[in-house]
Amino acid sequence: MRGVDVSIFNENINWQALKAAGIDFAICRTGYGRTDADESFQAHVDGAHKAGLICGAYHYSYALTVDAAAQEAQFCKQIIERAGVLLELPVWFYMEDSDTYKKRHGFEFSRQNVTAICKAFLDNIKPLNCGVYSSYSWLEEMIDWKSLGCEIWSAQWSKEDSFKGRMWQYTDALKIGGQTFNGNILYEAEAVLGQTTEQPQAAPQTTNDLIHSILSSHAKDETTAAPAQPATSQTLKPQANPSAAINSILSNIRPQAGATKSNAAQPSADDKIRNILANARNKK
Repeated sequence: MRGVDVSIFNENINWQALKAAGIDFAICRTGYGRTDADESFQAHVDGAHKAGLICGAYHYSYALTVDAAAQEAQFCKQIIERAGVLLELPVWFYMEDSDTYKKRHGFEFSRQNVTAICKAFLDNIKPLNCGVYSSYSWLEEMIDWKSLGCEIWSAQWSKEDSFKGRMWQYTDALKIGGQTFNGNILYEAEAVLGQTTEQPQAAPQTTNDLIHSILSSHAKDETTAAPAQPATSQTLKPQANPSAAINSILSNIRPQAGATKSNAAQPSADDKIRNILANARNKK
């Protein structure tokens, strides 16, 4: 999958042009530090969704300490919650020193300190799914990424990806429709979108992956059941209220034949979700 990452510096984005050029997703900046929100975050997510792209987010860190990183995570969660948006992809912790702020403020540039700061953000952003973004050189020298146990988005502006994490930022000069973006490649796209290949795929593990899979499956079922409706794009447009959509799907699940309220064990919501995903795969 091909994507872009955007912030307030990307103005008047033509999302339809991006979609037409083969862009599948957008990673939108929530903000930076502990107090500064990116005013374009909600508009960027809404614009991308309307064009049929899926979205994730990133938060640029100015944390000099573990405590500051924990506060940044809480602030990032608040921004996402206030926007009320569905993020199908992870939130990414942007851990670098692109503008030399850390260097100018006495930051301890040690592998131990940088890794501890990343861990503090990851621990405090829960239950949101989160990974770490950094340059290839920082991942090699400054971050013990293996100990973090999270997904990695590596930045290496090159023709080859030396790190091969979950996502690769390969350029800062992707030109589409007269605009310039950072270009990204997301690996294992099938698992993210809840799609399947010829080989069976495991059920998505994160909450966002499960939600998107259910909504994708539900949208396909509705299209099949109503062939007389005018043709629309095959791209799933994310729901404004995913919880309502999921509750509607779960309420329509019929109990197995012969089951009664008194003698049938009632499946949990988690079991119902996984049953829906399993049924969707079997139909293909």
